[in-house]
Amino acid sequence: MTNLKSYASPLPDSRPRYELLDGLRGIAAFVVIWYHFGEGFATSPVDQMINHGYLAVDFFFVLSGFVLGYAYDNRWKNGSMTAGRFMLRRVIRLHPMVILSVILGAVAYLIQGSVQWDGTPVPLTTLLLALFLGLFLIPVIPGIDADVRGNGEMFPLNGPSWSLFFEYIGSILYALILHRLSKRSLFGVVVLSAVGLAVMALGNTSEAYHIGFGWSAAGWGFLGGFFRLSFSFSAGLLISRCFRQIRIRGAFWICALILCTVMACPYVGGAEPNVNNALYDLFCTFFIFPGVVYLGACGNTTDRFSTSTCNFLGQLSYPIYIIHYPVMYLFYAWVWNNSLAFDQVWPVCVCLFFGIVFMAWCAMRFYDTPVRNYLTARFVNKKR
Repeated sequence: MTNLKSYASPLPDSRPRYELLDGLRGIAAFVVIWYHFGEGFATSPVDQMINHGYLAVDFFFVLSGFVLGYAYDNRWKNGSMTAGRFMLRRVIRLHPMVILSVILGAVAYLIQGSVQWDGTPVPLTTLLLALFLGLFLIPVIPGIDADVRGNGEMFPLNGPSWSLFFEYIGSILYALILHRLSKRSLFGVVVLSAVGLAVMALGNTSEAYHIGFGWSAAGWGFLGGFFRLSFSFSAGLLISRCFRQIRIRGAFWICALILCTVMACPYVGGAEPNVNNALYDLFCTFFIFPGVVYLGACGNTTDRFSTSTCNFLGQLSYPIYIIHYPVMYLFYAWVWNNSLAFDQVWPVCVCLFFGIVFMAWCAMRFYDTPVRNYLTARFVNKKR
């Protein structure tokens, strides 16, 4: 299991936006939805449809490091940014949707009958404990009562919250340490993180030769999730500091095609877990995604329609990512309880896909944007 981040970050009004990166974020979020549809029919990581959709998280982490470095590095230098102000902005940007997603997850859990996947009833007090932990992004340790689904998720009411948990870790590290590092020191962080992630992937600590770590705190999950964050986030930050724009025609379509192809690639190496799949994951993470972010930043939208489309995709990407999984829980329960195959339900998947997009738009339009605007005016602009 994995899940995505659109992690859009507010940029200074005086600096141009990278609209193409916003659009690519949205494309990756759409792929994640279909990856999660495929989870309902997979019997193992080998036969999962859209097999490498979990790598979208690594792309999001690279993108997050690049955008935050671009938006804030100069502010630390001129003294207009402090760790407290930065983290306040991040909480306002990310947490309203975290709260909504966990509440939706609790509602979906009640609709399912408030039982674990094996049918074990869960009392309301335990559900409320899981809700409380989810609201504050406190991970659930596998085996405790708050693991209400019984499959070891860090956030059993909304699985994708795990990547937001690590996103917060990345933001804290950036505010306290990473923004202070020189390019050489930051490169050292990237290399050490790459070594750590490679050791875990090639050592098969996932037991399937992939880097889909992080969604569970069991075993090597937490450490693997941290290495995914530390490499990709630091790599994105380093790219922002070394970036020199070159002219690339058709950058959006090139990058979108690369992303979709990489994440839709079948399991590499055959019908059994194979080290070649780990090598594929590492190649994509170490080279493809940093390259896509660089190329995407080099491109420009050329007309009002393409600019609006990329902005719209970027705005929707985070709401889509963070609130789509409660729908998936209900979808999985329906599929598994009725022993349905994908060829029987793909029209339902299509309808649910557009339903999720509409739900995300409503959440953005009527909840997230008004709440963030209020909190920004109340706490950020007032302090300024």
